[in-house]
Amino acid sequence: MGPLIGTHTGLATTSQPGSKPQQKDTETKISQCAKEFEGLLLEQMLRSARASGGALTADGDDDDANSTMVELGEQQFAQALASSGALGIGKMVVAGLTKNAH
Repeated sequence: MGPLIGTHTGLATTSQPGSKPQQKDTETKISQCAKEFEGLLLEQMLRSARASGGALTADGDDDDANSTMVELGEQQFAQALASSGALGIGKMVVAGLTKNAH
């Protein structure tokens, strides 16, 4: 049989008769996906803050190079925050998914 679930993060699983996914492997994948989700959410929040004219906007420098550098900085900052787990969004996602998986 083919993949039941497919995502860009490699969570594709196949249905094999008599086989069970490794619990540790599944927990690792859930944790990684939760961190990626938190990073994407934080990145979108930073982008929205910049677009609204908040403190993250540059002083009139709205050229393409500056915009690209700011976007890359937002991505890296969001991923760093998500990896540290400081906001706890990923932990909540993991708790919800593992609770519903059992």
